[in-house]
Amino acid sequence: MIVEDGDLYGDGVNIAARIEALADAGGVFVSNTVHDHVRDRLPFVFEDLGEQHVKNIARPVRVYRVRDSRAAAKSPPAPAPPVRPLADKPSIAVMPFANMSGDPQQEYFADGIVEEIITALSRVRWLFVIARNSSFTYKGQAIAVKQVGRELGVRYVLEGSVRKAGVRVRITAQLIDTMNGAHVWADRFDGALVDVFDHEDRVASSVVGVIEPALQAAETIRSAGRPTNDLTAYDLYLRAYAMLWSSARQSLEALRLMEQAIERDPHYGPALAWAAYCRYRLLVDDPSEHRGANALKGADFAWRALEVAADDPGVLVNAAQALAYFGEDIGAMMALADRALALNPNFARGWLVSGTLRLWAGQPDIAIEHAEASLRLSPRVRIGTSLLVIGAAHFASRRFGEAVPKLLLAIQEDPGFPLAYRVLAACYAHMGRLQKGQEIVERLRAITSVVIHDASFLRNVEQRELYLSGLRLAAGEAT
Repeated sequence: MIVEDGDLYGDGVNIAARIEALADAGGVFVSNTVHDHVRDRLPFVFEDLGEQHVKNIARPVRVYRVRDSRAAAKSPPAPAPPVRPLADKPSIAVMPFANMSGDPQQEYFADGIVEEIITALSRVRWLFVIARNSSFTYKGQAIAVKQVGRELGVRYVLEGSVRKAGVRVRITAQLIDTMNGAHVWADRFDGALVDVFDHEDRVASSVVGVIEPALQAAETIRSAGRPTNDLTAYDLYLRAYAMLWSSARQSLEALRLMEQAIERDPHYGPALAWAAYCRYRLLVDDPSEHRGANALKGADFAWRALEVAADDPGVLVNAAQALAYFGEDIGAMMALADRALALNPNFARGWLVSGTLRLWAGQPDIAIEHAEASLRLSPRVRIGTSLLVIGAAHFASRRFGEAVPKLLLAIQEDPGFPLAYRVLAACYAHMGRLQKGQEIVERLRAITSVVIHDASFLRNVEQRELYLSGLRLAAGEAT
């Protein structure tokens, strides 16, 4: 910024003229430079509006609203906006994104991105999403997220900016906890504007696909800090969920907490569906442990979950996965996963479960496609075993060389999951690398006593025999 003949310029543009364009009718706005020179000399009240992005100015400018101190003293203070209580489930407001393009005509694009994100987030059933007409009342204002949280009654705020230049666009976004101002997640998305509306949809899908597991993780951490004598069904569910995805998985303890949540609320669909999933995981981790009882109890939880699921995608896919493993019709379970994805196409875990079911149904190529969609939507936060599904699908298609690196990564991601070791051992055996297969079996025996297990969840007979014959070979058992 430079000064010429008493005027302040930025990139050759008069800043005062640009700032006045932000002011309300009859109002006066000034920059930080003017404020510092006159604040003690004139009878004005200066209201700090924070940093504002001004057309054709590269850097943000700190802006103040100017009011006559004498008039301000006579007029009563404006009443503070009411503080709204938080919703009874995780709540979020998507604020208008800042247009950083230096072109007011590009506002429509920034607003379109926000509208797409709000629409996509509204499909997440466990979220309370503030409507666009409420969050857009803050458009053009510099306001603290804590104030937004109080006035709208939300725990989380998503804010961001759009910078469009020629045929390129960069969207940045950050998710903030309004209770403490902490950043939960932040990222940026770059792309070419070949088709504006298609890009809006793709960015919204990417943002929402990442936000959902990030919010789930944030809620889980928040619940962990609550005293144990003040736990609700929701808190019990969150604590159990954290145990399922920790590096030291505790499926049995997670099941105990889910069952406590169900005792408090017998119609709590998410807890019922995850309890069914816990029973499924107990069978996968140690198939010798009460197989019949686990399957019966797990199926009961799953059917009860579906009775209360309505159109909750998370309940639908978790119940479907458990029931498919317990032997229910695989086609019907894939239909449930399809329904979940129709309700929320940005549901990362939904794509993963759909891929898992396709693998079990003997459709490895579709399984890979769906698991990769899950990874694109949630590349950082763990929501399951996408790499295992991809590796196992390559194995089922006899693409052993492509399967091995995916399975090795799956084991690295989740060292306590026996199925990845079993598929990898079978893969090595069929490649003629028997010693490597035997080494994997030894690692498998360190986490479970069961090497050869019931593989009836694999509906394709040829693919099931390929898996079991390789596993027997690696384990040194007669085929």
